[in-house]
Amino acid sequence: MSGPGTPTLDQLRIFLAVVDTGSFAAAGRKLNRAVSVISYGVTNLEAQLGVTLFERAGTRRPKLTEAGRAVLAEARMVAGGVDGLKAKVQGLLDGLEAEVNLAVDVMLPTRRLGEVLRAFAARFPTVTLRLHVEALGAVAALVLEGRAVVGVSGPLAAGLEGLDATAAGTVMMVPVAAPDHPLARYDQIPPGAGRDHVQLVLTDRSALTEGRDFAVLSPRTWRLADLGAKHQLLREGIGWGNMPLPLIEPDLVAGTLKRLIMPDDPGGIYRLSGIWRRDRPPGPAAAWLLDHLIAQERGDTDLSGGADI
Repeated sequence: MSGPGTPTLDQLRIFLAVVDTGSFAAAGRKLNRAVSVISYGVTNLEAQLGVTLFERAGTRRPKLTEAGRAVLAEARMVAGGVDGLKAKVQGLLDGLEAEVNLAVDVMLPTRRLGEVLRAFAARFPTVTLRLHVEALGAVAALVLEGRAVVGVSGPLAAGLEGLDATAAGTVMMVPVAAPDHPLARYDQIPPGAGRDHVQLVLTDRSALTEGRDFAVLSPRTWRLADLGAKHQLLREGIGWGNMPLPLIEPDLVAGTLKRLIMPDDPGGIYRLSGIWRRDRPPGPAAAWLLDHLIAQERGDTDLSGGADI
């Protein structure tokens, strides 16, 4: 017994048109084909596959057989895959990138990032996105190395040779600790008290910040490369540290973290910049993505009265 033959894409499209419109005549109108051509296409597809796809006897409208229902999902997948292939190739012919590599600072609020990426997916459905979320100098390093075409970096990217940058908003950083941490029990934290306790400090994996500390007050530190881990350890009361306000606002409301009013570490402004390599300007999709991430800056709270961190 021989196996099924290979149907043509046209036969599959005719089959799907009959299913979607509910009749051979309506499928003919949709595809601008004669009803006889539609009937012939379905018959040939059934011959190729060796199964009956529609029950025709005793019904005015073609009804899928059990085999037809089984074939339907695969036919949609094949036709959809071909449509996706054509759209991607057309995008390449129009100069659209096949893939965009984006690097963002971990301090960038996830709500802001999510809104832009949802719009990006709708605007560029054929473009694959590769997202890197990094800390401190690692974002600039990825762009400089060419592993990301655009990025949203913290202040460390400012002035780096080979990078162009533009302002992309700000994030307020505040010192916090768990409510049962010794610092959180003070009515008024005295100067220097933070030095007596473990400070949780975010680090990165790039050489751009090797040997450098930022907003580190205590000689006793735990260093973490993951902001989520730092967040959890702060809630566990292991130490104190600076965190982006948008991330820990729910904790402040719930009481799982307490904002520390520290005279020698009041927190500050973390400035973000959109960056790209000067010798590798972004393509249309990457440029759209960066422009919209930068445009979100208009929604940032005015932090002009705070000091940079």
